[in-house]
Amino acid sequence: MNKLTYLATIATMCIGLAACSQPQNTSLATEQTSQVAAQQAEDARLVTFLDDIFDRNVKQSPNYQSVLGIDLGGLDKWTDNSDAARAERIAQMQSDQAALVDTFDRSKLSTEGQLNYDIALAKFEADINEMLFNRHVYVADQFYGQYMGPITLLKNNHTIESVEDANNYIARLKGIKPLMMDMTARMQDRAEIGVIPPAFSFPDMVKDIGSVLAGQPLDNSEAMHPLYSDFKDKVADLDILQSEKDTLIEQAVNALKGPFAEGYQAVLDETLKQQSMQDKNVGVWALPDGKNFYDMRVRRFTTLDLSAEEVHNIGLADVETIHAELREIMETIEFEGSLQDFFEFIRNDPNNYYPNTDEGREAFLQQARDDTDKIFAIADQYFHTLPKAEFEVKRVEPWRENSTSIAFYNRPSQDGTRPGIYYANLADMASVQKYVFRSITFHEGVPGHHFQIARTQEFENVPKMRQFGGLAVFTEGWALYAERLASEMGMSEEPLYNAGRLQSELWRAVRLVVDTGIHHKQWTRQEAIDYFATNTPISELDIITEVERYFVLPGQALSYKIGMNTMLDLRDQAKQALGEKFDIRDFHEVLIGAGVMPMPLLNKRVEAYIAKVKSS
Repeated sequence: MNKLTYLATIATMCIGLAACSQPQNTSLATEQTSQVAAQQAEDARLVTFLDDIFDRNVKQSPNYQSVLGIDLGGLDKWTDNSDAARAERIAQMQSDQAALVDTFDRSKLSTEGQLNYDIALAKFEADINEMLFNRHVYVADQFYGQYMGPITLLKNNHTIESVEDANNYIARLKGIKPLMMDMTARMQDRAEIGVIPPAFSFPDMVKDIGSVLAGQPLDNSEAMHPLYSDFKDKVADLDILQSEKDTLIEQAVNALKGPFAEGYQAVLDETLKQQSMQDKNVGVWALPDGKNFYDMRVRRFTTLDLSAEEVHNIGLADVETIHAELREIMETIEFEGSLQDFFEFIRNDPNNYYPNTDEGREAFLQQARDDTDKIFAIADQYFHTLPKAEFEVKRVEPWRENSTSIAFYNRPSQDGTRPGIYYANLADMASVQKYVFRSITFHEGVPGHHFQIARTQEFENVPKMRQFGGLAVFTEGWALYAERLASEMGMSEEPLYNAGRLQSELWRAVRLVVDTGIHHKQWTRQEAIDYFATNTPISELDIITEVERYFVLPGQALSYKIGMNTMLDLRDQAKQALGEKFDIRDFHEVLIGAGVMPMPLLNKRVEAYIAKVKSS
């Protein structure tokens, strides 16, 4: 009962009861007003508490400052990822968690305040549990290409608008050596306990690190090093004398040829050494305490109390369901043959590919931009609020094509000067299927990551951890849900493009089977590849990339389908409960209008929404 309803009820009772006097009514109203004020004050105190923690963490992470586009005095440095620094962060998180529980009484918070409390508590618990297995995580691998992170950050996030910015860039170039020496030390430490990436990881790692050590001014090749050209281009726009620009460029060259090259050479040497030490391709079950590590990762990336076996079985059931939907499309287009024949047809259909040329790449990018425009044109029929940040579609730069996934989203800067970007890896157009990549555009762009991540970042009057926090099961679950939503918005009407949309969903369902197969059922690399090839029309190259990703990033791939399934189940519940009162715009506001949260908390939020609408 809200305040007005409550007071109205009291007033009615007073008319009929002589004993109910005006002073008593005034006293009740005053008491209720006082309770609301106390809740508001406690809510504000909690936000301040959580923001202080967030600000402290950002100040400790110069890398994150660059990503957010803010300057807290660390833009000439790199985030300290040493084991000593990580141990300090664990202690900090444990202290933060204890302070949250000891300092705040959840019952004295408003509904919104309780959500802040619950999200923070869940985050502390999950982060602490993950950090306790810090030594189980590969320091460097072929998928994340952690050694490429500094280069990507300098190019994409380190702006140069002043001489100070340029000097910070140079300082970061010099700081590469201690950063890479620490990475080398951590690689050596993990190797001592048997935590070495699978054998297949090393050829790409060696190739990528070697490429970082090539190009002018590091050698006499015609091509310029990506950071050399980046620095020159950015400095060229400064309003300073040419002699000052030349001095800055000379300092950058010295940094590249000196500490930068020395740092990367150390990582390359250690990578080559470890390559000779590893001849196996096995899941994390083979690591020390590997079972508990994987169980933690399953909980981390689903936020649900699911066992690896349960996730495996969910995946098997989803694969069967999607296969049935694909068979319906086969009937629609009168395709004769088995499901595997259909997969082979899709893999080899020339209409499913762009030319492997710059013209073909530009055609892909233009199609993605056109599809994006179509979504924006009708978005108000499905959403109440869209992000203010601009959105762009770009190709992954050639210098980092070997160290990134097939597609990804870069969030906009906090101040809105840098747009949200959907990056597509177009290194080999023979692996870019038109039918499925259309759905990937909706996943990485709109109405997927951009509508959710950029929108959340623009929230006001909420803790910063809710503005900028990430949770794979939520963000990736939403993005996969958005692929189906785009189809419902009319974007997959052609049968083969609808098959591509189902192929994308099937891909994520197979992830549930293969990830748990590798790390729980001890599948070999070839067994995982064979299951993928038998059950999806994904290209051979993409299958290998995917399988090798799961080996080095256990559990993360589970988040997509588990998150999507949860959100679809919640939508079905809301539709059934509300009937004609159900409004898709309202539901989407409930789903993503409060930011990321674990699935149990999202379930409670939808339940509250259903109850509110039913009572209205």
